[in-house]
Amino acid sequence: MRKLIISEKNNAAFRIAAILSEGKAKRRAAEGVPVFEFEGSDGDYSVIGLRGHIVALDYPEEYNDWKSISIPELVKIDPIKIIESSARRIVKALRKLALDSDEIIIATDYDREGELIGVESLHEISWDRSVGRARFSALTTGEIKSAFRDLVEVDFRLAAAAETRRIIDLKWGAALTRFLSLATGQIGTEFLSAGRIQSPTLTLIVDREREIESFIPVSYWRILAELSQKGVKVKVFIAAHTQGKFGDKKEATEIYQRVREATTGLVKSYTSEMKEEPPPIPFNTTQFLAEVSRLGITASQGMKIAEELYNNGYISYPRTDNTVYPPSLNLRNLLKALEATEFGDYARLLTSRETLKPSRGRKGTTDHPPIYPTAAAKRENLKGNRWKIYELVCRRFLATLSPSSKVEEQNAEIDISGELFVAKGRRLREAGWRKIYIYWRFEGEPIPKLILDELLEIKRVQMKEEKTRPPTRYTQGTLIQKMEKDGLGTKSTRHEIIQKIYDRKFVHGRKIEPTPTGKAIAVALKNHADMITDKKMTAHLEQDMDMIARGELSKEDVIEESQAILEDIVEVLEKNKNEIVADIKRALNKQKVLGKCPTCGTGEMTIIHSRGNKRFIGCSRYPDCKTAFPVPAIGHIEPTDESCPTCNSPMVRAPERGRTASNICINPKCAESRKISDMGKCPSCGARLRLVFSARAKRFLGCESYPSCKNTYPLPQKGGVFPTGDACEICGAPIIKIISKGRRPWILCVNPNCSSKEKAGRASNREKESS
Repeated sequence: MRKLIISEKNNAAFRIAAILSEGKAKRRAAEGVPVFEFEGSDGDYSVIGLRGHIVALDYPEEYNDWKSISIPELVKIDPIKIIESSARRIVKALRKLALDSDEIIIATDYDREGELIGVESLHEISWDRSVGRARFSALTTGEIKSAFRDLVEVDFRLAAAAETRRIIDLKWGAALTRFLSLATGQIGTEFLSAGRIQSPTLTLIVDREREIESFIPVSYWRILAELSQKGVKVKVFIAAHTQGKFGDKKEATEIYQRVREATTGLVKSYTSEMKEEPPPIPFNTTQFLAEVSRLGITASQGMKIAEELYNNGYISYPRTDNTVYPPSLNLRNLLKALEATEFGDYARLLTSRETLKPSRGRKGTTDHPPIYPTAAAKRENLKGNRWKIYELVCRRFLATLSPSSKVEEQNAEIDISGELFVAKGRRLREAGWRKIYIYWRFEGEPIPKLILDELLEIKRVQMKEEKTRPPTRYTQGTLIQKMEKDGLGTKSTRHEIIQKIYDRKFVHGRKIEPTPTGKAIAVALKNHADMITDKKMTAHLEQDMDMIARGELSKEDVIEESQAILEDIVEVLEKNKNEIVADIKRALNKQKVLGKCPTCGTGEMTIIHSRGNKRFIGCSRYPDCKTAFPVPAIGHIEPTDESCPTCNSPMVRAPERGRTASNICINPKCAESRKISDMGKCPSCGARLRLVFSARAKRFLGCESYPSCKNTYPLPQKGGVFPTGDACEICGAPIIKIISKGRRPWILCVNPNCSSKEKAGRASNREKESS
């Protein structure tokens, strides 16, 4: 008997074959596609890996001409299935292998998309014989052998739910994107997109930005006293008036006048209570990506790396809603495996405990367990962000098995001239889980132990004016949490939606800020076709797809319902087309205009796209005025309504550079711009080396004599770069200073091949050896 195993990716195929054959599988090629073969106790096996979906959805070729097909007509067309161009050889190999096979085992990822990928494979080879499904949550020996020992049936309803989503999203995306792009004349690489989940998500960001812009700060006052115990050398602590925030300045001033000259305060009460802080709950996808975002890694990058770690056997399946470890998960064995990592001491400490009681969240599902480490890895095995994410998963897992931290909470009431003040303190008495989970900083400072009726010395009393603050912008992590709460997308799609609105240049920055274009699209659609931006509508369709997976609705019923909604939306869009176009075009033009021309004074300096989609900044009065500058290669740029004091050219800002970044003159030959970018003398030709940005916004040092001198040096991509005025004694390259948040400034020679770095490395090694 011959069996064909179909997995989702090639490295998963390799691991499955290696585990089932105990390392004896042999590799060969079928139609140029790797296939792993081995002999099992019940027959011969072949294992092939796909590349995700082998089937794509698209419209018939005649409907892909945007201008010849009307949007209402497009909405009524059903997309067709075509084999992905990158998967044609795989399909040929599948068909060839299937001819000699008696049974197929689907071993794709166990979720909606994975089930659909498996079902697509069966359809493409017209398979009508025996088929089984191997379901597993980790590519480990135990999980794989158990899954293949206890095969289940393919879940065609789950696959139908995934296919329904693909069809609906394609129809909505195609219709809405074509409408916006054609109506505004933004086609080609500058097209404007919208979508069933993309548009409500963008609206969340824009609504938050509008809240921030319309926010009016309100002043309030607090009265604070700095206190210390008499005759005791301890840190000064703060007590605040019990009323907290005073909205009335007059009332606050009256109280302040009564207490401002006081020199002592009387302790009226002091309490100290020990409280436990439970450990964090196990990782589901949303919580995982929220923590990844705090590490400075995008949600899309984080998921890509997590999938890679999963396929290489280091962590469990990263797409899960579960926050409760199942009883079948052997926690002690996992701890034993982690003893071979740099977390080994902590893992051994937990292993020595008589019982292991993991924390648990509210959501327990049966598809996959929470995300946990499945194998030991060392820092030298996983570089850069791969290690950061593996370390995060390990530390979170260990934290969920750790004891609670214990915090002493202190409260004191102090009488100052008849007014009651309160001091609150927090002291970490037992670190518990905080010892291993280093990502959450302990908040709070302790106050000294006080005695009833003790007189305290007052160092200072002040009345402090503060202002209410607007809501904060979303990060990728907090946006994913908001999307989950509002029912937008799924654990498998949210990070992709966020990445898409970044790629479309609708938003930018780590703290997500809409661009004028993104804002205009969201506002125009909300004002004139709010069904597109309504989160309730798309959440309803998400629930419908869950019902397909449970067998409570059919694929055809949900597609028909979605079709009716989309037809109504297109009718509204066509009716309000002029208003929508006017709103969006106004914003597009505003985003492109950077300021007045420094030469003619009447034209506007505008971002222009030439043939080949290359950008430059040119005067709107061309050809009468031929003033032009290259676009600064610094990522997203915005006008500032300011002019350079040196050359009178418009100034722009680069939001990604942070709040403290100064505005930039668009004229690269401006004396002030050249002064800022000057990093030192070029050792090759004697000209000046300047800070330059590539087309992809990567910075480096380049010689101003280019192209006659092509000398360049790479630079660290994070932190501020400042010249020191010194040159390296060994190679003559400039010495610069890097100032980066969260670490001490450091000095370095910009030449990566300078022998001074080798000497520094040898000196560092000698220090380590001597210690």
